Amino acid sequence: MEGLDRLRVLSDREPFALKMGMQLTALKEGYARVEMDCTPEFANFFGTVHGGAIFSLIDEAFGAAANSCGMVSVALSVNVSYLRPANTRDRLYAEASEVSRSRRISTYHIQVKDELGKLIANCHAMAFIKGEPLPSPSGE
Repeated sequence: MEGLDRLRVLSDREPFALKMGMQLTALKEGYARVEMDCTPEFANFFGTVHGGAIFSLIDEAFGAAANSCGMVSVALSVNVSYLRPANTRDRLYAEASEVSRSRRISTYHIQVKDELGKLIANCHAMAFIKGEPLPSPSGE
């Protein structure tokens, strides 16, 4: 199974992403888009979407984009700016785009927007490329 196909299967089976209702809707080398329907369970005490839910969406898109090269990549740093609140009835999406890649380090720009295209959060992240191939979805 090729790297992108393998990554898509791994993503589709990921327990945390499934619990959060996240869906990988676009994937190519250096790019991923993940979508999530927000629900009242995602609310903070202000009644808007909790920053942790937004961060989780960012992290899912970042992880998919970083691992799209077919090699295991793990987060080194993630810097998020929360720009406006999201409503608990919103469908949010995060788009992660590779900015640079060296032999061991890659960097990404990630944006979270609502369905109207309003920017909710902006992120810059860095990953370490371990040099190991992605695991097989079958566990082999």
